[in-house]
Amino acid sequence: MFIGVDLGGTNIRAGIIEDGVITVVNQILLTDKNSLQRTLSQLISIIASVNNPKVKGIGIGVPSVVDIKNGIVYDVVNIPSWEKVELKKILEAEFNIPVFVNNDVNCFALGEHKSGQAKSFSSFVALALGTGLGAGIIINNALYSGNNCGAGEIGSLPYLDKNFEFYTSSTFFESIHSTTALEAHNSAVKGEKKALKIWNEYGHHLGNILKAVAYTYDPEAIVLGGSISKAYTFFADSMIKSLNDFQFPETIKRLKILNSKVENIALLGAAALVKNE
Repeated sequence: MFIGVDLGGTNIRAGIIEDGVITVVNQILLTDKNSLQRTLSQLISIIASVNNPKVKGIGIGVPSVVDIKNGIVYDVVNIPSWEKVELKKILEAEFNIPVFVNNDVNCFALGEHKSGQAKSFSSFVALALGTGLGAGIIINNALYSGNNCGAGEIGSLPYLDKNFEFYTSSTFFESIHSTTALEAHNSAVKGEKKALKIWNEYGHHLGNILKAVAYTYDPEAIVLGGSISKAYTFFADSMIKSLNDFQFPETIKRLKILNSKVENIALLGAAALVKNE
């Protein structure tokens, strides 16, 4: 039995995972983000709410660069007070069980590998589409984090006049089309032409980042997740169409593009950190 934790800039979720199944999930709104002590207290509180004597370890995914060996997180996205936090040391002192920390999108990828769409693949890339754009990479059945836990920062690659993240995250809807991904999704469900056109444009940009991933990693599969992936049906066609000019057509024929389906997959991946270690 393990605890998986997903620390976001808005919410914290913690769950009990037993035999690969989430049996309990609690969630709280993260407040007082300018106070390290108060946010740590919230984190400890939600972990304590699901903890029990049978728990063998805690895995936690954090939206930041992570010193994986020492469990130190740096400059956590959307939590200003978390510039350098020795999270592993703090939580192990509090709960007296092993704690393992990694990037949140790496946890998403690990969850897909252990319990989701990518169980049958040994090498794949998971893309999280939401407030930002992140990627988790599995190579030969192992999570690849890079030297500084920075592997997968594909969104920072230059693209057009900005970068890939600008055109494939929530920023695309807010900065270019003065709406939100959720509003565009709801409008598309109603069949509104303007929204359908926005999603068609979004799919084109996303297809270009899939090409970058395919050229770079040549994976067996790419798994799409995150809040924006829920609109998959509205951007899938233009995304696939944009792959037509890929230099190696056979690569695209063999590449599987999948949409995440398991709820709370990042919690499963975070818990898997414990077993991986």
